[in-house]
Order: sequence, then C-alpha cells, then structure tokens
Amino acid sequence: MSSVSSVDSSVSAGRAATPSALRDRQILMELEQARLLRAVYSERQLEEVLVDFWFNHFNVFAGKGPTRAYVTSFERDAIRPHALGNFRQMLEAVAASPAMLFYLDNWMNTDPQAPQMGTGESQGRLRLGNRRPMGQQAGAGGSRAGEPPQRQAPARGINENYARELLELHTLGVDGGYTQDDIVNVARAFTGWTFRPRQGTTFTFARARHDDEEKTVLGHRIRAGGGMEDGRQVLDILAAHPSTARFIATKLAQKFVADTPPAALVERAARRFIATRGDLREVTRAIVTSPEFFAAGAYRAKVKTPLEFVASAIRATAAEVRTAMPLARTLRDLGMPLYSCQPPTGYDETAETWVSSGALVARMNFALELGANRLRGVSMASESTSDRDALRARIVDDILGGDVSAATRSVITRATTAEQVVALAIGSPEFQRQ
Repeated sequence: MSSVSSVDSSVSAGRAATPSALRDRQILMELEQARLLRAVYSERQLEEVLVDFWFNHFNVFAGKGPTRAYVTSFERDAIRPHALGNFRQMLEAVAASPAMLFYLDNWMNTDPQAPQMGTGESQGRLRLGNRRPMGQQAGAGGSRAGEPPQRQAPARGINENYARELLELHTLGVDGGYTQDDIVNVARAFTGWTFRPRQGTTFTFARARHDDEEKTVLGHRIRAGGGMEDGRQVLDILAAHPSTARFIATKLAQKFVADTPPAALVERAARRFIATRGDLREVTRAIVTSPEFFAAGAYRAKVKTPLEFVASAIRATAAEVRTAMPLARTLRDLGMPLYSCQPPTGYDETAETWVSSGALVARMNFALELGANRLRGVSMASESTSDRDALRARIVDDILGGDVSAATRSVITRATTAEQVVALAIGSPEFQRQ
C-alpha cells in the first residue's frame, strides 16, 4: 500500500489525519509528479533513467513513519548529484541521509557500552523503541505516520539493519564474500551516525554513542579511536572491493542490456569501475557504447517497467500533462507506486516481475484511456489525433521504428479512429519493450 493510500485509509476508518501527515502526503504527491514530469519532458533522458536506477538501488520506503518527510532531500542531495558521478561519494551521501538512517534504523545504532546521556546530549534525539519489521508503520507507543519521533534516550545496543543491507544490497552483493562478523563490525563502525529531526534533515555524528574500539572488516583493521572515520573507512573498503565492482557492473548491464547480461560485458564494466575508482559516468559509458549493447540479441530484450511504459507512452503520443497525478495512480495500478516499494531491494528490473496477463490488461486499459483522452489532466492535442494515418505512421514508423510484427501492423491498420490507433499501438507487444 502506498503512503498516500495509508493516509486515505486512516481517514476512511474514522481517524483524522494529523496536519503533519497531510503535509507529508502533499510532499509525496508533489514528488511523484516531479519524477513523472522529468521522465516525460526532460531532454536529459539518460540522467533520469540513472536517477531512477540509483534511487531503486538505494531504495527507501516513504511509507515507513516519517521517512517520507526526508525523501525529497534524499533524492535531491544523495542520489541525483551522483547518478553520473563517483560511487564512493554517493555511498557516503546515502549513508548520511536522514531517509536512509531512519528507513534502515541506523539512527538507533548505539554502542551498548556507551554511557547514559544527559539532557543536553539527548535533546532533539529520536525516540528509540523496539525494532519493527521493515516498512511497518509506527503504532501504539510509537510515532504516528508523518510525525517526527519523540525524544528519548537511545536504545542500548547494536542495530545491524543498515550494515547488512550496505553489504548485501548496496555494495558487495549477496555472494560478495562477507561474514556475519563483518556485518557486526560494520554496524559497530556506524554507531553514532544519526540525525536531529527538529533541526531539519541534518546528519549528525553522536560521538558518545559510538563504539570506538578496534574493528576488522573484510580483513582490514580499523584502529581504535577513529570516531566517525570508522564508517568512512568501511565505505572506502567497500567501494574499492572487486565484488562491489562486479555487483554494480552486473546491475547496470542488467538495466541497459538484458535481464541476464553477457558475462564479458559485466567483466569489462567491472574493470572500468576499478580503473576509474567508481566513476559511474565511465562505467555507464562502457556499457552503452559496448558491442553487446548494440547486438541484435539485446534489441527489445528488456520489458519496460511501469514507469518506463507510462513515460514512453506520453512521449510517443506527444500528450500534454497538466497534472501528473493520474499517471501516478496508473503506476500504483500497475504495481509500481513511486517511493513506495517496501523492501530495501527496490523494484525488480526483470521481465518476470512485470509480465503477466493482469499486468498486460492494465497496460491496455491505460492505453485505451490515453487514446480516448479520458485521463484527467492529460490530453493529446487535437491536431495530433485528427489524422489517423499520420498518427499511425508517427507511432509505428517513428517510435517503433517500423519494426512490428505482421499481426500488430494488421491490427493497427484496421483501427477506425485515432483513439484506437493510440490504444492498439501503445498496447502492442512491441511497445512493451525498451
């Protein structure tokens, strides 16, 4: 369930939404629209694709408590500036982001031997209660959705949530060669990395909560007394690790080439990652200029995600978007509500997730509504739909490159109205693929 739906359901159940919850709902709606409008209208399409990729790679769920209040700064400050930048820099920006700190619970990660804090130290501190399952909303005894946690002394203990996902999902991969001891030591290195919600989305390092003893991560010794540098040393180790290079190269190649990318391409991209010390522009360049990218086998090998499908449909028909909320609702109907993927794995990139009879029917329904100008706030100019043959030529010949099956071409040719041309072309098997 999306965060917007969560607020709506609470209202329908008789619980009035708080002002802060309504404010955060508005923020999320504006974020959804901004993401969609950039996807449709931006002239820097590669950058938008990569922002979507990296947000998904470092996924945070906006429906978990006050996380939605921090998603704006997360995408703007931690993801977007680094999408074609340096991986190590993005890794630290993500680690220090209040959205990630709260979502994966590192704000409650505390050395169990740390002294009890006085009033001055705990002021502005997050309320630290029992750990809840990932994505679960705060309930009785916790903060209400959309409201900042209350002040309370930190929990006494190490929280491994962020450390585990940092190793498994953000860097090395599940087969990256780390152990449970590595997870514990990474968690110890990030004790004290937190933020103060009453001072805006500002990271802070609470030295009194940090485990300052010696640690060993992946065979590297981290000396005692390093403070915040312990976490940074961990990020240095992970960003330079061959498993990270291979994992990132695999995911990027999967995004741009095939669900199961060629091993030779992954190897070359991984070498480029290592040679450039994580220069994502160069790694991306190595993939999108590779022979494998232009190979016949990669042509339409990828199925569009719902976001890619909706954005490409609007671009293909040159529709005008006055409000993107109907498109955001379409994404929810298609199973991809923006900023509302609950698990830290993010949305899948593979075809098996998005191809089913129900999903294809939902896509066709969207195509029908778009073609008939029944999407509120979204419309095609009358001049673009007045000439049925010209519209068919533009979509089939220009957008699809004229490369459609005989069956698809026959079906579209039999369309008697411009609306049918749009619906049949956008709903065609060929349009579902990148």
